[in-house]
Order: sequence, then structure tokens, then C-alpha cells
Amino acid sequence: MQPFVLYNSEQRKKVEFVPRKPGHIDMYVCGMTVYDYCHIGHARVMVAFDYIIRFLRSQGWDVRYIRNITDIDDKIIKRANENNETIQQLTSRFIDAMNEDAAKLGCAEPDEAPKATEYIGEMQNMISTLVDKGSAYPASNGDVYFEVSKFEKYGRLSGRKLEDMQAGASERVDIEVEKKHPFDFVLWKGAKPNEPSWVSPWGNGRPGWHIECSAMSTCCLGNHFDIHGGGSDLTFPHHENEIAQSEASTGEQYVNYWMHVGFINVDGEKMSKSLGNFFTIRDVMEKFHPEVIRYFIVSSHYRSPVNFSDVALKEAKTALTRFYHAFKAYEQVYGQNDSTQKDEQFIERFNIAMRDDFNTPEAIAVLFELNRELNRAVKEQQAEQAAIYYVTLRHITQILGLVQHDVDEFLKSDIGQEVLSLSDDEIQAMIQQRADAKKAKDFSGADAIRQALLDQGVVLEDTRQGTLWRRAD
Repeated sequence: MQPFVLYNSEQRKKVEFVPRKPGHIDMYVCGMTVYDYCHIGHARVMVAFDYIIRFLRSQGWDVRYIRNITDIDDKIIKRANENNETIQQLTSRFIDAMNEDAAKLGCAEPDEAPKATEYIGEMQNMISTLVDKGSAYPASNGDVYFEVSKFEKYGRLSGRKLEDMQAGASERVDIEVEKKHPFDFVLWKGAKPNEPSWVSPWGNGRPGWHIECSAMSTCCLGNHFDIHGGGSDLTFPHHENEIAQSEASTGEQYVNYWMHVGFINVDGEKMSKSLGNFFTIRDVMEKFHPEVIRYFIVSSHYRSPVNFSDVALKEAKTALTRFYHAFKAYEQVYGQNDSTQKDEQFIERFNIAMRDDFNTPEAIAVLFELNRELNRAVKEQQAEQAAIYYVTLRHITQILGLVQHDVDEFLKSDIGQEVLSLSDDEIQAMIQQRADAKKAKDFSGADAIRQALLDQGVVLEDTRQGTLWRRAD
């Protein structure tokens, strides 16, 4: 296992990762609230941590990956009531949809996906501990609040100071009558009519959102673990509150490293339903192959904001297609090669890029150089070297979860474009007719066939091994 560095959001700099247990990494990532289909921002979190974990495991690390599911909160209750269905009916449907979307994006399942409703008892135990220690207080309406002024390090993740946040707090935070401080946050909510509830020492109610992740993460990974991740929008207040309630409860440091994935903007603006630029993963998959979406996400650094647009997705498709064409050119001549011999220099350059805070843009640049070398070796009929480049490229793209589909299936995919009117057999027949025309020195006829195929969206490439065809980008 080689050392690597990552950007720790709490320290605001890149640092070398030091595991709590040699060779082992415990990682918890905040997952989705399942009241609707996942959007493209969720896709970025899914894919980013998927390729990060794939890389770490390829380096020999034993990674335990937990990603929770929030299956009880205000939005879920509201949506279930609107749909006239039970909470479980709603959440089960969208959990299935989330898993389907993740699978299509090439994301492996987490080692465990705890649901909030399965940990109510553990949440209550943590809340009771906080009340007993004087870090939380019950209110007369059945709510229980965490008292932020009792936690001296509150704000250390986000860099905010409690005294600076007090001004104008009434404009940003709902102030319940019995709160001691505007930024005290709810741990337990007293039951309201027509809402699901559980029996508790403070009366019937349900957990607040923040306590859910503290209970699930510590139950699955222990009071103190290596890495906690999620979207940048969760830094404050969610992750800040997780730190406060977890450390006040256990008396231990909660997390060693915090990782946050950057925002996705749509045509330069923040994605929002009110702006009409909100896209679910399923919306985008109607227009683009799922692996094109994955490539779009992988090709930008996980911490950087990225602009989502049809133009960006088309560019991603063009780039990804170049790898598929290289594989097709090789496989048409030599077949699929499962040799174990690889180009270690290219692999090490890829590894160096990824060990530097998972620098995928630099890693992708290495892939394109390798891709060019593969094309050159095939063109120059350097069979042995071509095989090494082919196997090396297969190995590295596997780590990133790219180029994982059948070559012809991907290249002939009709997602988001008109279906070819010509069948594969018809295309091959026209290619043969063109070859016959060239043999008979009927070059104008051969050119006419090439143009006819191009009009149907078929591009021909003449190589030493024969004529190859592909769908136009």
C-alpha cells in the first residue's frame, strides 16, 4: 500500500492519510433522502466516492464503505401525504430507483447501507447521553435540542464562529420559543398529528436529521473512524452538527478526515427546481449513455465545481468514444487479450496522479496518452507492444469504472439519437460493395457508397486490417 494525500476539509489543505488501523480505511458517506428520484448532483457523489474507493482497493487498502439512507424526515412525510401512501411505500420505491440509477452509472454497492428507521433505538441512546451530560435539553413540546454553546469547538469544520453567526440569525433560522440559542438544533421532534412516531423518554416523536448520521456512522464504524464524506452543501450545518453531537456524546474525536464533493451548476447557475434547471439522473440517461455521464463526472476533480450542460455531455461522449474505438481497432485484429503483462510506467503515472487527492483530470490525461500509443502500435502492427498497451488501458479504465460495456454495444448505442435505418448486415454489405468498387477502380462509386453511409450516420475508417465503421459522434 502506497501512501496518498487527500484534501481534509477541516484542515483546509491536502495532508497525507494516516489510517487508524494499518492497511484499513473506514469511510462513511452521507447518502440520499429517498422521497424522489436522484438528481445529477447525487450522481456526482455516488460516482466520486465509487472511483475513489475503487482506486484505494486497487492499491491494496481494505476499505469498509458505509453510505446511509435517510428514510424519515419532513420531506418524506410531506410527499407521502401528498401521494396518499405510506412512508414505507414511498421510500421503498425510491430506494429501488436509487439503486437502479447507481448500478447503471457503474457504481458498486456500499458494504452497508443503513436506513435511519432501523437505528431509532441507537439515536435515542445517544440523545439520552447528551441530555445526561448537559449538552442537550428537552422542551415542553416533546422536542429535544442540542445546546451549541456547550460545545466549545462548534464551527471548526465550516470555519464559522458562533458569536459571529448570532447577528441576523432570526432571518435564517426558525426560532422555537424554548430554544436557548438560535443555532441550537433539534435532536428529537415531538409527535405532530398524522406523522409517524416512536415512543421515547421525552414522549412520542421522531429523530431530527442530524442525529441520524451520528448514530448510524458510529454504530457501523465505531465512535472514531477515518473518513467522512458527502456533498459540499452538507458542510454546514449538517456535518458541523454531526461533529458536535457525536463528540459531546462519546468524548472522542469523531472523524480524522472530511471529504466534500463540489457542486454541479447547470449552464452556469446553481441547479434548482425553481429555476427550471433541475435534472434527475433518469432525465439525463434518456439523452446520454450512463457511462457518458460517469465519464463527465470522472473527468473533473471531485472537489471542483463543474458545469453541467448538453455541450459538456457531448464532449464527454466524444472523449469516451475514443477509448472504445481504440479497443475496437485492437480487438478486430487481435481479439480480446487477457495477458497479465502491463506497462508499469503508465500505471505508475496514473497511480501518482490518483494518490494526489484523486486527481482524475491528470489521470485521464495519462489515459489519453496511453490510448494514442495503443492506436499507434495497432496501426504499425506492433502486436506485442499493442497487447501490453491494450491490457494496461483495460486495467486502468477498470479502476475508474470506464469502458466497461461491450465495444459494439456502446458504439452503436442509440440513446439520445435517431436509430440507424441500416442494420449491421446492411452496413457490412455496403462496405463490401465499396471494396468491390475500389477493386474495379470505380472510385466515384466507392465514394458515393461512403457518402451514403455517412448520410445514415455511419463513419468508415480504412486501416491496414480492413475497413472499420462506427456511428458518427
